Amino acid sequence: MADGRNLDKSCQTGTVRLTMQTHERIVLDPAISHGKPVIRGTRIPITIIIGSLAGGMTFEEIQREYDITADDIRAALRFVGDLAEQESFHPLPAA
Repeated sequence: MADGRNLDKSCQTGTVRLTMQTHERIVLDPAISHGKPVIRGTRIPITIIIGSLAGGMTFEEIQREYDITADDIRAALRFVGDLAEQESFHPLPAA
């Protein structure tokens, strides 16, 4: 985190248990969007932000469309980066 705190939060995802650093701008709350990660103070899932970037929208377009900041977008990118880093990948054997 930017302020130097290293707060860990565990979340259960199916049968995979993930431990990741919390982010000031990202909230995981069962009462908001069924516990999916959202931008703090909104109900905007980070999947919408990442999907919008993947679809070709610019930071500025996303900021205007969803009324969020560039820092919110960067936090969403950091969150999914941390999530991917925590994930284990096991290649399937060649057939």
